[in-house]
Amino acid sequence: MGAAMRRIQAGNALTAFGIGFTVPFLYIYVAQVRELGSMWATCAFVAFALGALIALPFTGRVIDRRGPVPVVIGAAVTASLGALSLGLATGVLPILLSALALGAGQAVMQPALATMIVWCSTPASRTRSFALQFFMQNLGLGIGGLLGGQIVDESRPGSFTLLFSIEAVMFLVLAGVIASVKMPHAPTITDARPKDPAQAGGTGWQRLLGHKAMVQLCVLGFVLFFACYGQFESGLAAFGTEAAGISPSTLGFALAANTGAIVLAQFVVLKLVEKRRRSRVIALVGLIWTVAWVIAGFSGLGHGSAVMAAAAFVTTYALFGIGEAMLSPTLAPLVADLAPEGSVGQYNSAFALVKQMALALGPLGVPLGAGLPMLYIGTFVLASLGIAWLALRLGRQLTPAQDNPSLVRTSPAPVRPQAAAEAAEAVAA
Repeated sequence: MGAAMRRIQAGNALTAFGIGFTVPFLYIYVAQVRELGSMWATCAFVAFALGALIALPFTGRVIDRRGPVPVVIGAAVTASLGALSLGLATGVLPILLSALALGAGQAVMQPALATMIVWCSTPASRTRSFALQFFMQNLGLGIGGLLGGQIVDESRPGSFTLLFSIEAVMFLVLAGVIASVKMPHAPTITDARPKDPAQAGGTGWQRLLGHKAMVQLCVLGFVLFFACYGQFESGLAAFGTEAAGISPSTLGFALAANTGAIVLAQFVVLKLVEKRRRSRVIALVGLIWTVAWVIAGFSGLGHGSAVMAAAAFVTTYALFGIGEAMLSPTLAPLVADLAPEGSVGQYNSAFALVKQMALALGPLGVPLGAGLPMLYIGTFVLASLGIAWLALRLGRQLTPAQDNPSLVRTSPAPVRPQAAAEAAEAVAA
């Protein structure tokens, strides 16, 4: 790993550490500490998502034209101001505007940092680089959330201001670290370029929407994010508490099991998947998540003890973590390898936008999870099976190098004329 990649990964981990301080406590902060109620707390989450949805459609073009470094720095400064102002805000309008800025800044960082990783890696090392990024993110989030829980005190608004201030400082640290990175030219898979004639013309969104494999990947990504990340703290949580009778403490333990599974399994899983076809790895994730949803359904049947229901629910979250560990070295590198030269930022931003849309729509599962639990489970069992089908279908659109980068062979080093002559003499002798 080069110096540039080390700095990118360190900055990414420190930022996740700062975010972990505040993410679990945003609802409590707005609804209870600032005494604005659940409605305005929900609106703060909406503003957070809205900031991302507004910023991301324009991010890719800026990254490809100006480079990812100034985009990361600008996004980090914006997020830092949003976090600091959120910690100081007391009224509805300042909180919503702060959440909007924080959401936009955090969202823009994702494709910009992903583009930096692409530029600082080779097609062969990209899988491991993105796996390390995901591992460091989850480790930082977990440690940040753990320490934040020790600092926060609902009776002291100043403790929440401290949390948001720490987050703001971490964003500025990221900006400083990234400013010191010297970016190389981006290595590409030259034989993995799309052969679709539609790729020859148009720029930006026209080129992307004409790329069949990328469109299929975006559809697959939407289902993935909606059926997993979009349900963690919304529909699945509602199902657990309402249908399965899971206590809030058990829900917290389930989330911890998810993070623990990712941290413990990431590099073991990496060895198993990095030389296999990406489409089949994603299909396997769909099957694993199908099992996870079936186990979640068992926890809500009410035929077993509370302990068995809790164990089944925690197992569900752990299986989701295993699937996430398999996706981290698969999805992001595939987006990069699908991108035509000069469009990596656009493709990363488009995929980040798909993720944000899926997360924003995730809470639609809450009424189903709370009111019609078995229909909820059945819906996402089918969605997980759909993930496997969509992944195998995507595999037919990919070149061998895109589907399995381990097949890429580096060109042999050129033979010096003197060495060639000596070899010829040796053969003649």
